[in-house]
Amino acid sequence: MNGINRTKRINRTNRTNRIVRVDRRLVVAGLLGGAASACGVALTATSGWLVVRADERPQIMLLLTAVVAVRTFGLGRPVFRYLERLCSHDAALADLARRRAETYARLVPLTPARLGRRGRADLLTGVVDDLTDVTEAPVRVTVPLLGALAAGMLASVLTAALEPAAGLVLVAMLLACAALVPLGHRLEAASQDEVLQARAEVARVAHLATRHADELRAVGGERTAAQWLRDAHGTLRRVVVRQARGRGLVTGAVLLVTAAGTVGCALVAAASDVPPPVQALLVLTPVATGEALGVLADAVRALARSRAAERRLDAVLDQAPAVRDADAAAGDVLAGARRAPRLELRGVTASWTAGRTHLGPVDLVIEPGEHVALVGGNGSGKSTLLAVLARHLDPVRGRYLVDGRDVAELPAAAVRSLVAVVDDEPHVFATTLRENLRLARRPDEPAPEDEQLLLALRSAGLGDWVAGLTDGLDTRLGTSGHGISGGERTRLAIARALLSERPVLLLDEPGAHLDHPTARAVLADLMSAAAGRTVVLVSHHGTGVDLAGRVVELDRPTTREKVAAHA
Repeated sequence: MNGINRTKRINRTNRTNRIVRVDRRLVVAGLLGGAASACGVALTATSGWLVVRADERPQIMLLLTAVVAVRTFGLGRPVFRYLERLCSHDAALADLARRRAETYARLVPLTPARLGRRGRADLLTGVVDDLTDVTEAPVRVTVPLLGALAAGMLASVLTAALEPAAGLVLVAMLLACAALVPLGHRLEAASQDEVLQARAEVARVAHLATRHADELRAVGGERTAAQWLRDAHGTLRRVVVRQARGRGLVTGAVLLVTAAGTVGCALVAAASDVPPPVQALLVLTPVATGEALGVLADAVRALARSRAAERRLDAVLDQAPAVRDADAAAGDVLAGARRAPRLELRGVTASWTAGRTHLGPVDLVIEPGEHVALVGGNGSGKSTLLAVLARHLDPVRGRYLVDGRDVAELPAAAVRSLVAVVDDEPHVFATTLRENLRLARRPDEPAPEDEQLLLALRSAGLGDWVAGLTDGLDTRLGTSGHGISGGERTRLAIARALLSERPVLLLDEPGAHLDHPTARAVLADLMSAAAGRTVVLVSHHGTGVDLAGRVVELDRPTTREKVAAHA
């Protein structure tokens, strides 16, 4: 408990530092942005002075300074803007790379027990988008606000030097716009969570409809799925429109403040005894300053998005892991082990959420090299049992022993290094077939040779398939690459598991979404290739059960074992 509390305190401290910390590069970028905005203000004001002064037809030498100033400000604005973009994006991209690594490192111990019912698409899209919103906030909030503040203050000082009353008008403009920032943030934040939830629902429904397109077509559910998608988009449209009203209000208010400041400076200029060219400068300065302040609406929107995204990330990452880790030295006895261990569950109960039991109590012994099939009704705990064996979930009660050692005394990484998991939705990365297979090995392990890759593919029943590929192992899969069917995807996951050389294979319905003959062929190839390894197969529909040496039927609250007829 002390370790968990200490971790929570560290996380809270990190969040506080993350909110208040200002990177030196971002300050420099903000000042560069302020210089760019100031050049824009000066360009507009000087151009107005030059036009009015030229109308008086003075000697050309009297205009050269203003001409040079106009050219200088005109060139300075894009140069400073480029340097600001270069500096701010360099800082943001470096921060994004660092935070991605930190986020994924904190996410791994939570997988899958602490991810709730969020689907893969929702989780991946949500974490990536939220992290992007958080890391982009300095570029979209800090830098624009610093730039607008610097440009506004510089314009106020220079205007006050020419006409103090006009300088006071600009200061009033800045104060009025500053008051709009908390108002805009409040309006944006009020519906930001609803917008994020609506977007997540659109992604979830779209993923569901496309993933099960064939099944929906078979039962005539295309219209129903299309209606789900229309409803999700309708909800998103309503909350986005409601949020946009607040943004539009802030944008309109900035324009009104700019108009009021322009009128105020015009009145001050008309009542003063300054020359007409200076009067033109005083009138145009608030217009140009208002343009620089126009970034406030977008900055406030980005601030609201980043804070909402940060809350969503913290809600996921601040959870206590479902697995209690032990000292790494305790796992030395398992390090490098390639033989199948003896797995034993003694009175094990397990739960994904507090207050509810999803497995057990279970007493089960799996001997080294044994092939076991787990069957049972929905909710009997088959997938939960696999999670316990894979050390993705710790028992609530009872003991889980690996070669006689309680896993609570072993580091999670040591136990997981013995296990390869093949689930019902194997992921294929948008890269080559070779790289998809090499993921089976850890970075500290030697990469498999092409002969090993081809052998694993043949053992998984993909020999003819890979032989028919024009580019062989260099064939790109996934997005913008070679299409791959459900059966091929499952066999590819099996090839990965075989390449991993891990002695325990856990299969969570690998034949899901396949027709019976294909699923049986996949499992038959696997059982043959996994001789000598421990295999635990979860079957929801009974496919391939007869290929196992023993069948274990799970049924709450006890576990009954049935020996396969052929055993």
